[in-house]
Amino acid sequence: MKYELVAGFETHVELQTKTKIFCSCTTAFGGDPNTHCCPVCIGLPGTLPKLNEKVVEYAIMAGLATDCEIAGIAKMDRKNYCYPDLPKAYQISQYDKPLCEHGHITLSNGRQIRILRIHIEEDAGKLIHNHGDTFVDYNRGGVPLIEIVTEPDFRSVDEAKEYVERLQQIMRYIGVSDCRMQEGSMRCDVNISVRPEGSEKLGTRTEIKNMNSITNIAKAMEYEYERQVDLIESGGAVVQETLRYDDATNTTSSMRSKEDAHDYRYFREPDLVTIAVPRERVEEIRQSLPELPAQKFKRYTEEFEIPEKDAEKLTKYRAIAEYFDEAAKDLKAPKTAANFILGQIFRRLETEADKEAFLVKTSAAQLNEMCKMLESGKLKNNLAKTALEKMLDSGDPVTKFVSESDMAGLDDNTLTEYCQNAINAMPNAVADYKGGKEKALMALLGNVMKQSRGRADAGAVKEKLKELIG
Repeated sequence: MKYELVAGFETHVELQTKTKIFCSCTTAFGGDPNTHCCPVCIGLPGTLPKLNEKVVEYAIMAGLATDCEIAGIAKMDRKNYCYPDLPKAYQISQYDKPLCEHGHITLSNGRQIRILRIHIEEDAGKLIHNHGDTFVDYNRGGVPLIEIVTEPDFRSVDEAKEYVERLQQIMRYIGVSDCRMQEGSMRCDVNISVRPEGSEKLGTRTEIKNMNSITNIAKAMEYEYERQVDLIESGGAVVQETLRYDDATNTTSSMRSKEDAHDYRYFREPDLVTIAVPRERVEEIRQSLPELPAQKFKRYTEEFEIPEKDAEKLTKYRAIAEYFDEAAKDLKAPKTAANFILGQIFRRLETEADKEAFLVKTSAAQLNEMCKMLESGKLKNNLAKTALEKMLDSGDPVTKFVSESDMAGLDDNTLTEYCQNAINAMPNAVADYKGGKEKALMALLGNVMKQSRGRADAGAVKEKLKELIG
């Protein structure tokens, strides 16, 4: 019997506010243990929380960017459970009246992953286990989170990976989070079950907690799918439980039985007032959102005729997309700017972090100027490439590296002279070309380009070489 994977995600995203959700403590990553906290963070008696308005704004931005409906009225609730990283013995979260509901993210295969809800809550502290001892660091306690909960719409590991990548990309674009999974600012809980292919009935689910890398999410889902299938086919039954994933052994193991909502004994948070969200404010926030990755991708492929693979690279990080938009402004062929970015500039950016930051000395306006000179015929492609390398080294404009004589190109007599020089200097290449090796012509072309310092037109050089060789 074939089994279908069914999965849903609960993704916690740390918001990039300067202060915590209910107090004025910093949200900065790192710091000595228990130095970024106060009586409110650690739940001392007599302290009262005050909701950070920026947290509500960021959650609305996330909701709008994922096509959610924004609630006019929302409230905060207490989620009761006792754990050492939660000093109050409850977490302030949202239960039945979240800020955002009923959104979606569309995957490349056209399927929509439905978002059930996005709500705000406080993060817990961090437990450090060391040689049998457990230490608690409350620096992270009270850092604002949004929890993005999907319907059980995933049917493959590849869909899950793409969803996390797209969600991460959207949150970075709108500026609510850096989503650095390695630092814990984006963490996923994966609910997974299996069922016979064709069945509409959901199987018993398990939850894999606190996944902080896309690679590990994929490995954990593959393992858990196989484990559940093996268990069912051997006559056993899947138990609803919470699991942890061990990347060293590529296995999951039980942490505790899986809780349902009623186990937390939710009730309204008595120390915080109702959240009222005026429609006018929602529209203001909507208008402040940047063009989103999917919108840019569509514009680049349809209007600019950029190949899909190139458009994916250009839209992956907001800094690159904005640089490209300015560099391509008013160009007849925006792909000219795209080729320079994806070629010469990308070669200088070794890591994904480098590409995300996209700190290059050549401004988008300078690249745009060079591309316009290329389109007008003032500049030849090889000379443009040479000039761009110097521009990227120095930050100076193209005009510093290209003279009037460079832009004048070559007259026919000079072109003929350079081509003849190449033929005389490279008899072996000439013989290879005559013998049917087309690539040998490129060696001769390179020689001419070197003589002309990139001023010659490559097409004209090829035709002249063919004419002279006969």
